[in-house]
Amino acid sequence: MNNGALFGVRRGIAVCLGLFAFVTAPAASGTLAADCPGHPEALGTSRTLVVDPREHPRIGTMQYAETLPLADREVVLTFDDGPLPKYSNRILEILASQCVKATFFLVGSQARANPEGVRKVRDAGHTIATHTQNHPTGMHHLPIERVRQEIDEGIASVSAALGDGTAPAPFFRVPGLARAEGIEQYAASKGAQVWSADFPADDWRHVSSTRVYELAMQRLEAKGKGILLLHDIQARTVAALPKILQEMKARGYRIVNVVPATAELAATPTEPQQWRSRPLPENVAASHWPRIPNFVFADSPMLPGPWLSDSYWNDEWPTPSNHTSRRTGAVPLPRQAPWPRQMPLPLLSAINALPVPGQSVFEFSGRPRLAGQAITVTARPSRRFEPSASAEHAGNQAKADVTQGATQVPAETSASRRTRAGHSRIGRVKPATAAHAADRHPAQPGRRAPKRLVQVKKGSV
Repeated sequence: MNNGALFGVRRGIAVCLGLFAFVTAPAASGTLAADCPGHPEALGTSRTLVVDPREHPRIGTMQYAETLPLADREVVLTFDDGPLPKYSNRILEILASQCVKATFFLVGSQARANPEGVRKVRDAGHTIATHTQNHPTGMHHLPIERVRQEIDEGIASVSAALGDGTAPAPFFRVPGLARAEGIEQYAASKGAQVWSADFPADDWRHVSSTRVYELAMQRLEAKGKGILLLHDIQARTVAALPKILQEMKARGYRIVNVVPATAELAATPTEPQQWRSRPLPENVAASHWPRIPNFVFADSPMLPGPWLSDSYWNDEWPTPSNHTSRRTGAVPLPRQAPWPRQMPLPLLSAINALPVPGQSVFEFSGRPRLAGQAITVTARPSRRFEPSASAEHAGNQAKADVTQGATQVPAETSASRRTRAGHSRIGRVKPATAAHAADRHPAQPGRRAPKRLVQVKKGSV
C-alpha cells in the first residue's frame, strides 16, 4: 500500500472515531430519563456540551452567524432576569421533575437581594451566567463607561451571592438583546461569551401562557434545534413550561446542558462548520467566495474564427467550391438587409391638409351686431358730470343714431366699465353725442379737445 492510500485510510478511521465520540459521549455525561428518580417518563438531559468562550465569542442566530454546535432536535433552555423567588423556585421545581438542566442569566441586583436563590440554582446543577447589574433598557445607547460598570458589577454581585469563592460561568447576555460593538468587545476582553438566542417564546410580552407554549413549539419546529429564550420571573412562563417540556418529549427533542471549559474540563471536540447556522459547502472558502480551481489546459485546439460569409449582413455568400467542406448539407438562408428598409412616407397633399376655419367660428351668438362705423370716445372727465338740458337733447339724439347704425360712446362710460370693481359691462353702452361731450367739456385755453375717433369692428362690443 502506497503512502497516499495509507493516509486516506488513517484519515477515514480518525473521522469515524470522532463521530462516534460525538454521538456516544453526550449520553454518558447527561442525565437520561431512566436515571431521573421517581420520573421514568421524564424528558431528562441527553448530554453536556463543554464550550470554550474564547474560540466562539458570540452565538445565537437571532443576531450572529454562529450558534451552539447542536445536532438536529437538540435544545438548550435559557432563563433570564432572575432570581425572583416567587417564580424562580417554581421553575426549578418543574425542571427537577423532568431532570432537565438549563442556563440561568441572573441580574446582579436580583442576586444581591436574593442570594439564597442563586445558590439554589447552583445546587440544582444548572449553569449560572450573568445579565448585567441593573438590566438597563437600551444598553446599546449607554456610554462605554456605564456598560463596563454594568457588566463588572453584575459579575461581582453574582459571585458574592455564590459565597464559595467561585465565579459564574463566562457567559453573558445583553439585556433585551440590545447588542453593540462596544458591549461585545468589552465582554470578549473579560473572556466572556455573548449569548443571543435562536428563537424566543415572547413570554415577556402580555400574552397568555397558551400563547407562550404555542410560540415556543412553532419556532422550535421551524428551526429544528437551538437555544430557547425564556424568563424565570413571569407567571405565564411557570404555567407554560410543563406543557413545553412534555411536548418536547413527545416530539423527540432532547435537552443539552452547556458548561464552560476549564483547566480540568476540556471543550467538546467540534468542527467549525457545526457552529455555523448554515454550514458552508466544503468547496467554499471562508471569504464567502468559492476557490477558483487551477485548470490545466493541455493540447487544447484553437477554435476557428467565424467567416465573414457566415454573417447575414454580408452580400457575398460562400460558393460550394470554397466552403462546402465546412458547411456540408447547410441550406443558405435568404439574404436580409442589416436593418429594416426605410418605408417612404406619402407627401402631404392638399387633400390631407386641414381646412381653414370660417369666420363664423369666431362669432359670438346672442350679441348685437353693430355697424362698423366710427364713434367718438372722450377722455375721462376730471369733475363730476352735471346733467343739463343739452344732455337730455344729446340723449334723444343718441337714440336716433343707434337706429341708423351709428353710436358715439363717451370715454367715461368705457373707462368705468373697465375699472368699476373689476366687473366688465360690455354690451351695455350708454349713448352720447358730440354735443353732449361738448357740454361736459367746454373749451379751455391751452387744452386740447378731448376727442378721438375709434374704429369699432362689428361683433367686438
